Amino acid sequence: MRDRVAGSRVICQRYTGGFTATNGYLLQSATGVVLVDAPEGVAEWLQSLAINPDALLLTHQHFDHVMDAGKLQAAGVPIYAWADYSPGLTLEDQARGWGLPIKVEHYRVDKLLAGHGHLALSGLQFALLPVPGHSPDSVVFYLAEESCALVGDTLFAGSIGRTDLPHGEHATLLDGIRRHLLTLPEATEVLSGHGPATTIAAERQGNRFLLP
Repeated sequence: MRDRVAGSRVICQRYTGGFTATNGYLLQSATGVVLVDAPEGVAEWLQSLAINPDALLLTHQHFDHVMDAGKLQAAGVPIYAWADYSPGLTLEDQARGWGLPIKVEHYRVDKLLAGHGHLALSGLQFALLPVPGHSPDSVVFYLAEESCALVGDTLFAGSIGRTDLPHGEHATLLDGIRRHLLTLPEATEVLSGHGPATTIAAERQGNRFLLP
């Protein structure tokens, strides 16, 4: 976990949990609080902070990003995602077949984002950038005023999301990154679903998967 300031109006805290070290991000504006992704343990962390978010936004629904989604929904937190819940998106059945001891508590998606380009929530103005390829429901939450993009598992520091999982499409992911992410201002901070933060400038210049 770390604290940071996303621009001048939003405080962002990172929580990392679960055996895949998945990042969730808590965004606090002057008028509300939003959580992006729900890795294992984030519900207890929020309880320790005495915070119940206004909403949970999912960058995609692979199991490691939704492990605590059911707990948060039971606490009254509505869930926003690009697509409805399905085991085909969470990959929970496949993960158990790989020998991983996971159990995703089922949840429902309260607000579908597919087809929408923007989301105004808790004093925050998100641009919604669909970037499938890692998962068909992957969406990036871009805060232009804060120069910050919450990208899930589409783009990492020096890497990109896996495309060897079910529904993965390598060419589709690269196309989405180039069209929707690399066109953002160079100073944009990239907050990924795993690993450290980076910037659009750093990935344009040094990400070997994206070089011409």
